[in-house]
Amino acid sequence: MAAGWLTHLAGDRIEVRSAGSAPAETINPVAVEAMAEAGVDITGAQPKILTIEAVQDSDVVITMGCGDACPIFPGKLYEDWKLDDPAEQGIEAVRPIRDEIRDRIEKLIAELDAR
Repeated sequence: MAAGWLTHLAGDRIEVRSAGSAPAETINPVAVEAMAEAGVDITGAQPKILTIEAVQDSDVVITMGCGDACPIFPGKLYEDWKLDDPAEQGIEAVRPIRDEIRDRIEKLIAELDAR
C-alpha cells in the first residue's frame, strides 16, 4: 500500500522500490480492494524479497517491522513505521491502515521535497 500511495501521490518525482524481508506469495486482496476504494490501483504489484542492492541504491529506506533482516548502510535515511499488519484482516480493519499510510506518505513527500 505504501508503494502504491507513493507512486500515486509523487508520480515520477520519486523512484519507488517495494520489497519485504519475508514477502507473501501474492499481494493482499483486501489491500488491493482498500486502495481501489481510494482510487489507487495496485493490482500489478508483486511481492519481492528485499535485496542488499535495493537498499544500497536507495536514499530513503522505510521499514515496517523489518528488524535485523534489513541491511543498514551509512548515509541513508531510515524510518521504521509501526503499523498494524493488514494480512488476514477484513476491509474494515484495513481502511484505517491504508489511511495512516497515506498520511505518512504525504509527510514523507513533503520532507523529501524540502531537501
